[in-house]
Amino acid sequence: MDPDLIDEFLVEASWLESRLGETGLVVLDCGWYAPEAGRSGLDAFREGHIPGARHFDLDAVSDPDSPYPNMLPSPEHFATAVGRLGVSNQTTVIIYDATYVSARVWWMFRLFGHRQCHVLNGGWRRWLAEGRPVETGDPIPAPVTGFKPASPPDEVADWREVLRALRNDTAQVVDARAEKRFTGELPSGYPGLPPGHMPGAVNLPWSRLVRQDGDFSFEDPGTAERIFREAGVDPDRPIITTCGSGVTAAVLAFQLMRMGKGGWKIYDGSWNEWGRRDDLPREPA
Repeated sequence: MDPDLIDEFLVEASWLESRLGETGLVVLDCGWYAPEAGRSGLDAFREGHIPGARHFDLDAVSDPDSPYPNMLPSPEHFATAVGRLGVSNQTTVIIYDATYVSARVWWMFRLFGHRQCHVLNGGWRRWLAEGRPVETGDPIPAPVTGFKPASPPDEVADWREVLRALRNDTAQVVDARAEKRFTGELPSGYPGLPPGHMPGAVNLPWSRLVRQDGDFSFEDPGTAERIFREAGVDPDRPIITTCGSGVTAAVLAFQLMRMGKGGWKIYDGSWNEWGRRDDLPREPA
């Protein structure tokens, strides 16, 4: 395997820079911000992006009929959106952003059957820190192509499955939000959504699985497994990951995949669904 292809999930910046512009390679900038940030991923893209990258709008590639943000779209909706970005079933896709959204977009591609998909290790922050080339301005229109989605595997949990797991210990429910979001010391970050968490859930902030020393690379699988176990989570048992809107929950799933662990699901509705419902338990009550 190419040494800059760390594993089947990640590529290094040096690998990508040497291949920019190659036929059959599409780079997707998937920057996204929670409502409280007051800016959009497109704003950030215009300010700077990897040369030739295309803007993946998470809001636009989500279920338009859901009352909750970032919910999975139908396979047909996803196929139309990525086809408009020039992605076919033969395309190698490299995904990046400045924070944590890449893992979610990677999971969406995986869910709809596209395995030629990698996350840029260190993302935009490391790309900039290493002085690699940057482009500014609006996205360049991509040649529209066809994408045929596959039937999704059973990797999505709904609120009923989460409630059953909390009551009967059929799976460990692991919340990827920052500790103070989890405890309710900080607001939820979404208008009208109360703070708090699901009783019995374990908090493992997604940021613990990414190096915070300026490198912003993903922790290696051995370190990631140690972090899971230190948080009281057994990665060999079934896990349901959750967060605010199903985005950072995918960071945990991404690392579980790199660790070679199966038996996990993502609760797509996450706290945006759970916290808005009066018929589901929450702490603080």
